[in-house]
Amino acid sequence: MIELERDGAVAIVKFNRGEKHNAFNQALIARLTETADQLRSDLEVQTIILTGNTSAFSAGMDLDDAMWRDDGVSDLERREMYSTGVRLCRAWETLPQVTIAAIDGFSVGAGVALGLACDWRVIAEDAFLYVPEVKIGINLQWGALPRLISLVGPAKAKRICLLCEKLSAQDALDWGLVDYVAEPAGAVAKAVTVAHAVCERPAVTVRMVKEAVNATANALHHTSSFADADQSQLSGQFAAARRARADFLES
Repeated sequence: MIELERDGAVAIVKFNRGEKHNAFNQALIARLTETADQLRSDLEVQTIILTGNTSAFSAGMDLDDAMWRDDGVSDLERREMYSTGVRLCRAWETLPQVTIAAIDGFSVGAGVALGLACDWRVIAEDAFLYVPEVKIGINLQWGALPRLISLVGPAKAKRICLLCEKLSAQDALDWGLVDYVAEPAGAVAKAVTVAHAVCERPAVTVRMVKEAVNATANALHHTSSFADADQSQLSGQFAAARRARADFLES
């Protein structure tokens, strides 16, 4: 599911589940977390590009994943499954290298959450972003809500999450949710150009500045989102949420 390419000091991580438009399941989450942990100690890599495939970054969380099923797992096991995405995003957010999410096609829900954990986002001009969590009766988790609010402000964050407005590439750029718009199917190529520009700077200084910016900007993020996985588990079991998921799957 993971392909790793190297272009000098630039690493390109491509994930391709091969089905359901790259929807996340527990196996893909684990592999992406492991990949971040492996790259963390690589002193040769200075910039990391994270991308899906040319048809989609990700369709979000797979609604057939084990976390949605009541199949006799213990409370601790279920809580662990709901927390894996939180740790995935934290692993990518805390990488010492500069990270760039390259989005072709579309990015939905958990895909948006993972993109928000990266330093920058590049989106193809024919792609879109979509956060439908409230439509299926759950909150936006994976630690994404404070990251989203930091980028677009509280009013726009409410529009994205509560009204579930799809954002075109241009709207996402205008709102500050992405940093660059590329030509169709060109998100990775644009991200590579930006990545090499970063690599022209002294590597140790880049890492120090990134750490300083994140320490300031993200200081209170965990305080406001530490329980979002628990909230998602709770809200997802409401009768209204179960009905909403069924309606969403039929639509």
